[in-house]
Amino acid sequence: MITRIRALAACMALCAATALTGADEAEVWTFDRNDRIGGQATTVLGHPAVIDSPLGKAVEFNGVDDALFVDAHPLAGASTFTLEILFRPDRGGKPEQRFFHLQERDPNTGADTMTRMLMEIRVIGERWALDSFAFSGSNSQALLDRSKLHTLGEWHHVAMVYDGREFRNYVDGVLEGSAEVRLAPQGSGHSSVGV
Repeated sequence: MITRIRALAACMALCAATALTGADEAEVWTFDRNDRIGGQATTVLGHPAVIDSPLGKAVEFNGVDDALFVDAHPLAGASTFTLEILFRPDRGGKPEQRFFHLQERDPNTGADTMTRMLMEIRVIGERWALDSFAFSGSNSQALLDRSKLHTLGEWHHVAMVYDGREFRNYVDGVLEGSAEVRLAPQGSGHSSVGV
């Protein structure tokens, strides 16, 4: 059984409190076009399509070789954060889909560091489980409960939250997993979507 990410819907919200100022900032990335996301130009891989959805315009990825790359890390510098995504996983792609990935870059070399955070799905039979992961500083944490399964072919809301002490993930407003971990604020970098 294989799946694809049908679409990232109308928007993805990223809320962060910056490490230096403590100020709350919110950024919304709207997936209603391929050439720009969150005010940033994209690099397009494959042929992700802009489609109509019940939530408005959305970007559909085939789950095999479609992706959007954005030269921005919207949660860089955040000591706490909430990442929320509306998406629809469908059949027809790979069983492990990393649909959103934030990657830190070394400011001196431009090379990727090990510091990153991501959201993936794991398909089990005809359903999927959420996998959230963060690696920052010398600490990392994965949140995946293969017993908490969700429907394919329907829109879902997922969230990844860090309050400075506890890392949590949610599907459709229900807590899936949590763990205490120390995550240092990440540096600037880039993002990939729908890979």
